[in-house]
Amino acid sequence: MKFSTLLNQLLQFLPQNEFETAIRRLKADKYVKYFKTKSLFVVHLYAQIRKKDSLRDIICGLEQHQNKWYHLGIEKIKRSTISDANNRIPFQVYESLFYSMLKKCHHLTNSSKFKFKNPLYALDSSTIDVCLSLFDWAKFRRTKGGLKLHCLLDLKTQIPAFNVITTAKEADVNVAKYWNFPLAPDSIITFDRAYVDFSLFQAYQEANVFFVTRAKENLRFEFLGQQPIPKRKGLQFDHTVRIKSEKQRKRFPGNLRLIGFFDHNRNKTYVFLTNNFKLAAFTIAQIYKARWDIELFFKWIKQNLKIKTFLGTSRNAVLSQIWVAMIYTLLLTYIKFQTQFPASILNLARIIQETLFFRQHLIDILGLR
Repeated sequence: MKFSTLLNQLLQFLPQNEFETAIRRLKADKYVKYFKTKSLFVVHLYAQIRKKDSLRDIICGLEQHQNKWYHLGIEKIKRSTISDANNRIPFQVYESLFYSMLKKCHHLTNSSKFKFKNPLYALDSSTIDVCLSLFDWAKFRRTKGGLKLHCLLDLKTQIPAFNVITTAKEADVNVAKYWNFPLAPDSIITFDRAYVDFSLFQAYQEANVFFVTRAKENLRFEFLGQQPIPKRKGLQFDHTVRIKSEKQRKRFPGNLRLIGFFDHNRNKTYVFLTNNFKLAAFTIAQIYKARWDIELFFKWIKQNLKIKTFLGTSRNAVLSQIWVAMIYTLLLTYIKFQTQFPASILNLARIIQETLFFRQHLIDILGLR
């Protein structure tokens, strides 16, 4: 039995109706007869999978498989065609596709070491350096350019639940305060000290969202009481406190929980700050430790996706490429879960990279029959 190429099979996992709705809503293909939005998406996805660094490299690679293009809906392409489309087709189309694909992934779950049922997220950002002379719209410092990818990572599914892309000079805490991150009541969010801001804490408190972070060394507290310390290795104290500064207390008048934990592996004491008085102190420490997963996520996408070299220099072209990279991470996660692929995401990506134009069923390629 003949199958379409693996690349075409990957495209079928996308929410096609939502994709077409976004294209119509944003009028991305209005007055366009040739090389439309879906064609550009195929080119970007191909570049992500095959790790292509330039438009010339993409065209050279695709031309070797020209007899298989009819499955993909693309015709003869040129560098100028791709470049024009990168500037013409709004990146919001791919941003919308990312969130539509995310809805398909909501049922995905990984085994969690936590017993509580609260949604658990980590919030952080990662800087992507770019050349200021080529990307003058991304000015960071006098001689440097850069972008920031701000990510809300679902720690139970290990997939990004919300992304914001800004210039590198945008402060992390401002993004957290002024962007509407999708946090349901009773969610738990953990972040590092860059996000310590008492008006942000109050916003979480009013939304019934729990936060876990590390206390800054210069913060001063009034001690209101303490909880008994269970005999768990590393726990040092569990205090109920409030902010001592009257100015800061106006922004967050409520009580906080201050937990001391000694990490024997690093020979270091960590002091955690949270508004959650229900979970055990040791669980709070483990929640903050789980925040490291978002660091690993950023490391993985920078090493395995094309988000450090770009196929265009305009803001629209760069953001389009980043959103397609994020869509590819969802595709990999979705395929791994649906096929119950036993190896890592990285191994799955390597197999797809090598077999992209094979005319075999995905299940056979992954050796799962």
